[in-house]
Amino acid sequence: MPVDLAALIDPSHTAVLTMELQNGVVGAESPLRELADAAAAANVVANAAKVVRAARGAGARVVHCTFEARADRAGSMANAPFLRWLAKSEPHLLPGSNAAALVLELGPEPSDVICMRRHGLTPFPGTDLDPTLRNLGVHTVVVTGMSVNVGILGMVVNAVDLGYEAVVVTDAVAGIPAAYAQAVVDNTLAALATRATSDEIVAVWSP
Repeated sequence: MPVDLAALIDPSHTAVLTMELQNGVVGAESPLRELADAAAAANVVANAAKVVRAARGAGARVVHCTFEARADRAGSMANAPFLRWLAKSEPHLLPGSNAAALVLELGPEPSDVICMRRHGLTPFPGTDLDPTLRNLGVHTVVVTGMSVNVGILGMVVNAVDLGYEAVVVTDAVAGIPAAYAQAVVDNTLAALATRATSDEIVAVWSP
């Protein structure tokens, strides 16, 4: 059904969520080179940064969902193949490290909120993300970041289950392989969220 995008992402009730757009995930320090290369090929960081800047200018909140892990992995589980791989790899995304920091293009700015986790695969369960958004009066989340394979898909499913409207910025997300990620966007996320490009979002917030 047609959606009134301007009403859906009215800044008074909207937050942009960035998912793990950190130096150690999509930047030069990432051990996940295939994923970082996919982000670069899709211009994820540049497009997310464009949306974030427009959000701040329009008065919508920006919330960065990040991941960190202690060197001893305390507080982090290894209960899935990917998490077991992370647990066995060289420690990165250490608290306070450059790898754990947001990519420079995203800031953060003083008005932004950081929601950090050190467990699991997605940013809602077991964190303060949901109460933070509710206390900010957020009804709609605009989703950017990595990756479509797990993090973005999980973020959207959880957001919808919790009662939020979700908008996926299609050129500010990516996954591997690219064809699979596009299929998820077209066939799964399309049933759960409104899809819009970064230019379409910016056009609403920067008329």
